[in-house]
Amino acid sequence: MKKGMRLSREDLIFDLVVNTIGIAIVIVMLYPLIFVLSASFSDPDLVLRGKMVLFPKGFTVGSYKLVFNNAKIWQSYRNTVFYTVVGTFINLFMTVLAAYPLSRKDMPNRRILTLIIVFTMYFNGGLIPTYLLVRNLHLYNTVWAIMIPAAISTYNLIVARTFFERNIPEELYDSAKLDGASNIRILISIVLPLSSAILAVLVLYYGVAHWNSYFSALIYLRNENLFPLQITLRDILLLSNTEQLGSNDVGMGEKIKMAEGIKYAVIVVSSVPMLLLYPFLQKYFVKGVMIGAIKG
Repeated sequence: MKKGMRLSREDLIFDLVVNTIGIAIVIVMLYPLIFVLSASFSDPDLVLRGKMVLFPKGFTVGSYKLVFNNAKIWQSYRNTVFYTVVGTFINLFMTVLAAYPLSRKDMPNRRILTLIIVFTMYFNGGLIPTYLLVRNLHLYNTVWAIMIPAAISTYNLIVARTFFERNIPEELYDSAKLDGASNIRILISIVLPLSSAILAVLVLYYGVAHWNSYFSALIYLRNENLFPLQITLRDILLLSNTEQLGSNDVGMGEKIKMAEGIKYAVIVVSSVPMLLLYPFLQKYFVKGVMIGAIKG
C-alpha cells in the first residue's frame, strides 16, 4: 500500500480480524511453554494446588537439583542423544541412497518401485509381525531395535526424491557423465552440495522423531540402561518408579510433590536441544518444505 492511502472499512475489519486471530494463536502456543518453564522453578505444592498460573511462585531450583543429581536421568539423556545422532545419520544415509536412484529418469521401473514404496504408507505388516521380525533378527533389547526398523520414512523418502528430481538440473547430470563420473561420484560431488535445504529438513524431521520417540523403546527394550529419556519421563509421570523420586523414607504425598517438580524440570531439560537446533535449520526448513509443497 502506498504511503498516504487510507484503508477502507472492509480492509480495517479484515486486518483487525487477522491480527486478533494471530495474537490468539501466539498466546495459545506460548502459554503451555511459559507454564512448564515457570512450573519447573516453582514450589511443586503450589503447582499441584493450582496456585501458579503463569509466573513462578515459591521460586526454587530444587527440581533441577534432583534431575541433575539423578544418575538414571542422565543415563537416559545420553541414550537419547545417541539414538538421535546415530539414528538420524542412518536415516539420512538410507533415505538419500533410496531417493537418488528413484529420482533418476533413466532408472528402469522407477515408477513401479515408487508405487510399491508409497503402498507401505497405508498398509504394513503391523506391530506383531514387526516385533517377531525384530526378535528373529536378534535386535530385541539392543540399541539397534530403536534405529534399524525405522531407518526410512516413506514420506521423507518421497519428499527427498521429489527435490532431487525437480531441483537438480538435468544438464549437470549429462555434463558429469560426459566427464566419466559415476553415479556415486555425481551424488557426492553434485547432488548433495546442491541439496542442503532438503538435507536440513530431513535432519530436523528425523532428529525430532528420534528425540521424542518412546513407543519403540517401550516395545523392544527391557534393559533399563538402554532406556531413552522419554521412558524415564513416562515413569515419572506414572509414578511407577519411586526410586527416581528420592529417598524411600519420605511419604507418598511428598513423593508426588517431588514427581511434579521433576516432571516439569525434565520436560524443560529434554526440550532444550531441539529448541537450540531449530534456529540454525529454520531457513533451510522453510525453503525445503516450500519446494516440496510447490513442486512436489
